Amino acid sequence: MYTLIGKIDTRAFRALWMLEELGEPYDWVKAGPGSEEVMAHNPSGKVPVLLVDGEPVADSVAIMQFLADRHGRFTHPAGTLERARQDAVTNFLIDDMDALLWMGARHVFVLPEEHRMPEIRSSLKWEFARAVERCAEILGDKPFLTGDEMTVPDILATHCATWARSAKFPLENEVFNAFTKRMRGREAFGRTAALAQG
Repeated sequence: MYTLIGKIDTRAFRALWMLEELGEPYDWVKAGPGSEEVMAHNPSGKVPVLLVDGEPVADSVAIMQFLADRHGRFTHPAGTLERARQDAVTNFLIDDMDALLWMGARHVFVLPEEHRMPEIRSSLKWEFARAVERCAEILGDKPFLTGDEMTVPDILATHCATWARSAKFPLENEVFNAFTKRMRGREAFGRTAALAQG
């Protein structure tokens, strides 16, 4: 049994979605960053945290990849060229999408007001638009980013797109938008999104 700690309007959504895709039983603690529940397992205060037999795993992408590896689904096997390519896409998404969205959030409401530079968002949006175009190139005419089967980066890219929409970052590529629409149409995504209403 897993325990996932983190509010759904954070990167915890990704980990919850992966658990729903896997159909694995889990408990969910709806705790925010810096809360007592989180700090007890992750001194940085960041969410999500996954407890595995009482042992914590932090970072949303690490959690997704751990779960995929452990259950042998939504990933290529470690040590294969396919996995190396998958990891390359994952790292691209972390660097060129997730990091830009997080930097934008930091300069709007996360950092102390005297350290915020909201004007940086213009540059971040420009970079993000380029990343969306690159992601569409990676996708090409494949159903998923690494081929015929869904893997970790598909969840990551779709969550970044959802985050971008709410943060008003540009999403103007038809190929990328059609892909994320298909991903949001998955039953497990719907179940995860419904958790926000509970």
